[in-house]
Amino acid sequence: MRKSIYLVMAVVIAAACTSEPRYVVTGNITGGDSLTVLLQKRVGSETVILDSAIIKNGKFVIKGGAVDYPEQVQLIARGKRGLLSFYLENEKITVTAHADTLNRGIVTGSKTQDEVNALAASMKPFQDKITELSGAYREAVAAGDTEKATQIRAQITENNQQMSELNLNFMKNSTGSFHAPFLLRGVAYGMEPSEIEEYLNSYTPEVRASKTATELAERVAIMKTVAVGQKAPDFTLNDPDGNPVSLYSKVGVKLLLVDFWAAWCGPCRVENPHVVKVWKEFNKKGFDVFGVSLDRTKEDWLKAIADDQLTWTHVSDLQYWNSAAAKMYAVNAIPANFLLDENGIIIARNLRGDDLYNKVNEVLGK
Repeated sequence: MRKSIYLVMAVVIAAACTSEPRYVVTGNITGGDSLTVLLQKRVGSETVILDSAIIKNGKFVIKGGAVDYPEQVQLIARGKRGLLSFYLENEKITVTAHADTLNRGIVTGSKTQDEVNALAASMKPFQDKITELSGAYREAVAAGDTEKATQIRAQITENNQQMSELNLNFMKNSTGSFHAPFLLRGVAYGMEPSEIEEYLNSYTPEVRASKTATELAERVAIMKTVAVGQKAPDFTLNDPDGNPVSLYSKVGVKLLLVDFWAAWCGPCRVENPHVVKVWKEFNKKGFDVFGVSLDRTKEDWLKAIADDQLTWTHVSDLQYWNSAAAKMYAVNAIPANFLLDENGIIIARNLRGDDLYNKVNEVLGK
């Protein structure tokens, strides 16, 4: 009987231990008494609130269960602008900030966030230089000094390249950091599947098991199906009149550009005139465009088509980033495009500006 009692007590103690919070976020917030702070994270295109607390006497505490790996979260204060992003992990984390400038807060206690902070500190001299140069560039432009403006722009580009190099070095050398795949995801748009896979394979098993890394691995698998040399997968979406149109119904012209874009996408709207130019010059020689919109409303979609004079076939399911076609083609940044030959084989991707013109001219300009 006594042995049974001891066994029950052991189970109770074990249960009590496992129910203890594994992460604790303590806030030292000035200027925010009685405000509610929200701890949240992004899941796809949605924001999920993990927990909340009220600031009392400049402090708040949020306790939670164990997280499987460090993940990026955001802290916001209701009624205030701005947010603070940081890595949440199974540690005692402290946030020190002013409620009016939460985005400038200091986060300590998270090893991964310490790595982020160190990387940011190494970039700061370059960012400060770019800020300084940007002011000088505007002055040169205003004064009409084209030569000086060109020189300054080259210096800005050089500093941006230095920061990109720091990011790439971190991704390459910090194989045990959970921030590495996060950075990789940000630049994967311009990479080939094999290049992304090489980075992923260099990471530790723990990092490769994180959500960001596993999602990248899944994306690589899809990217391989839409790589140059592969036959483009078919899909069907509705045109503006609600009629279903398949991609393969348009395949057969000498060159078909599958163009992923949206009315809300600034870079897409900047790129549209280049696509229009190529379409006007080469359409009668066998070039066409199949526009796939990631818009959310039909009104915005149709207005952008009219405003930008996009006279080719357009389709959309109006599902934003949940677009079935975008997922099929591993599109997570726009503008994005795939150039198909008359057999539906992908011969190039993500051609913009002069690169698109030159490629089409190479094939059809003879």
